[in-house]
Amino acid sequence: MTSIDRLRDYLEKNHLDAFFIQKTPNIRYISGFKGEDSALLVTLTHQYILTDPRYTEQASIEVSDYTIINWRALGHGAALQSVVAKEGLKGIGFEADQVVFEEYAGFKEAVKADLVPTKHIIETFREIKTPQEIQYLRNACDISCRALTRLLKEIKVGDTEKELGAKLALYMVEEGADPQPYGNIIISGANTSLLHGIPSSKSVEYGDLLLMDFGCQFNGYLSDMTRTVVVGKATEQQREVYEIEKQMLQDSLSVIKSGVKIKDVHEASLQAVKGTPYEKYIYANIGHGIGMYIHETPMLTAQNEGTLEAGHVVAVEPGIYIPGWGGIRIEDQILVTETGFENMISLPHELIEL
Repeated sequence: MTSIDRLRDYLEKNHLDAFFIQKTPNIRYISGFKGEDSALLVTLTHQYILTDPRYTEQASIEVSDYTIINWRALGHGAALQSVVAKEGLKGIGFEADQVVFEEYAGFKEAVKADLVPTKHIIETFREIKTPQEIQYLRNACDISCRALTRLLKEIKVGDTEKELGAKLALYMVEEGADPQPYGNIIISGANTSLLHGIPSSKSVEYGDLLLMDFGCQFNGYLSDMTRTVVVGKATEQQREVYEIEKQMLQDSLSVIKSGVKIKDVHEASLQAVKGTPYEKYIYANIGHGIGMYIHETPMLTAQNEGTLEAGHVVAVEPGIYIPGWGGIRIEDQILVTETGFENMISLPHELIEL
């Protein structure tokens, strides 16, 4: 069953006439359209793309089976209502976590149909990856690993976080990544305790931890990996924290297979750090699904009562973050299989001293 067939099956089962889609990854997943500033309206029998003149030609090429509506000329609400009137639509599902209040108010005024809020419908479709999606994800991971291997040979004291981030981004494109920008995190020293720190003009100093949380896009599918290295000789405490962190990741991976409870994976990640002085410095979430969006379901949390299934692709990333000292995170991208997992990241977990 294709993605649009699954969506239509959802419409029939939930007595809806159409579904309105605005999230860029969901638009691409359902239709294959790669542009921006667009939306889809999928009915039981027809499909429409609402876009503006910047993308009409692209839409005619990439989604030739969609009716193109220029909503720049009509306005969002009027453009949507034109289809509602033509098709006689009564109930339209929409992504409640995407539509902002001002836009919703405009739709309510213009559209003569019931607007039904939904959440994570298409994201749930996207959880189990197809063989083609898995290959794209493998390719993205391979590109990231090759790029980091190149960068590790060049890192030196005095490099700035921004410079290293720019080099890494360039290397990934040179290795075959899509050229779209990506929010890579390259931070050093005490900055590494910031879970999502922003690369700055800080220069790398001898003895610094250097945390590199990054990835690339390949045909729209993402990689996400983290490696933390020491620029120089590691201290005793750096080695101690690194070994605990490494064991946290390896314990998490050791229980992963189809049917395992997500909360059990989370619990496994805690065993190495329990009873140590660093237990209070961990972050509650240890990972997330990944595909066309960096943080997809399922989320790897202690509260998630769900299970991992064959075809899930998840980034597993427990970490230890000590304010004023620094943080250490190792992250792999994992394909869940019936009997275990495939690690899409080929680089080892051992501590690297540069």
